[in-house]
Amino acid sequence: MEIGVFTFADVRADPATGEPIGADRRLAEVLEEAELADEVGLDVFGVGEHHRPDYAVSTPAVVLAAVAARTKRIRLTSTVTVLSSDHPVRVFEEFSTLDLLSSGRAEIMVGRGSFLESFPLFGYDLRDYDRLFEEKLAALLHIRETGRTPAGHGVYPRPLQDALPVWVAVGGTPESAVRAGMLGLPMALAIIGGLPERFAPFVELHRRAAREAGHDPLPALGINSHGYLAETRAQAIEESFPYVASAMNRIGRERGWPPLRRSDYEASATLRGANFVGAPEDVVEKILWQHELFRHDRFLLQLTVGGPPHEGVLRAIELLGREVVPVVREEVARRRADGVRSSA
Repeated sequence: MEIGVFTFADVRADPATGEPIGADRRLAEVLEEAELADEVGLDVFGVGEHHRPDYAVSTPAVVLAAVAARTKRIRLTSTVTVLSSDHPVRVFEEFSTLDLLSSGRAEIMVGRGSFLESFPLFGYDLRDYDRLFEEKLAALLHIRETGRTPAGHGVYPRPLQDALPVWVAVGGTPESAVRAGMLGLPMALAIIGGLPERFAPFVELHRRAAREAGHDPLPALGINSHGYLAETRAQAIEESFPYVASAMNRIGRERGWPPLRRSDYEASATLRGANFVGAPEDVVEKILWQHELFRHDRFLLQLTVGGPPHEGVLRAIELLGREVVPVVREEVARRRADGVRSSA
C-alpha cells in the first residue's frame, strides 16, 4: 500500500498577533513538509486547489514543481485539480511539464472540488457543473491518449510517463464512482465524516463498473482522510482540535452545519470514526482496519486541516513515515501473501 500526505496549505493565524501568516511563509512550510515526507519514506505528496483567502495554493502544479526540485522519489499529485473550471489542455501541459521536471513523478487528481468559488472566478455557470466535468474529463483523457485535442491540435510537451496517471476524486456521488470505474481510472475516495463502512458501496460500484467495462487489472483505489499524529492520542486530539474546529466551523457557517464539538471530534478518532487522529499505533490499527473493508492501494492523510503549527505537522509526518508506514507495509504484504497461498 502507498501511504502519503496532502495539504490545502491552510493559512493559520499567528499566535503572537492573531493575524493570518503570509502566503509566502505558508508556502515555504509546504516545501519543508514535502522534503520531510520524501526523507522519511512516504510515497505521495499532494497539494489541493482553492481560490479563497484561507488557503495559500490556487495553482497546484506550480507548487509541486517547486517540490519536485527539492525531493527525489516521492510522487507528486494535485488533490484536487478542479477540472470543471479549468481547461484540459492547460491542465495536461502543466502536469506534463511537472512530470518532466520531476523525472516522471507527476499525477493529476481531478474532481469537482469542495468549494464553488472557481466557477464565477473563471466565468462558468454553476448550472453546468456536471456537464463541464464530464466533457473536460473526456477531453483530458483524449489528450493523454493521443497527444492531441479532440479538434486535432497537438499538445506539448509530452510527459515522461506513458501514460500520465489521472485519478478521479470522489466525495460521495455514486455516479462519479461508476464513471471512474467505466473509464478504468483509479478512484480517490474522500472519507472525512461518518462511519467508513458506509462508503463500501462506492468501492463496489467502482470495481463492478470497471469489471463490466472489461478493465483488467482493476483500477486502483485510494482513501483520503483527515488526521494528525502525536506521541499519544490525547496529545494529538489536544493539539489539533482547536485548528480543525476553527476551519470546520468557518465552513460550517457557510453551509449550515452545526458547530464541531470536542466530543464529536474525539468520537471520530476512535477505530470506526473517520479521522486518523492519535498515536502511531492508533493510526496503524485504523489503516489496517479500513484495509480489511476496502482493500485499497493508497492512503493519503491531510494533516494540516485548519493550519496547526508547522512544528507539529513536521512531527506528525515523521511519525507517519518512520513508525506507521513500515508496520502497515509489512502487514499488508503478509495479508496479500496469505491471500495468494489460500487461492493457490
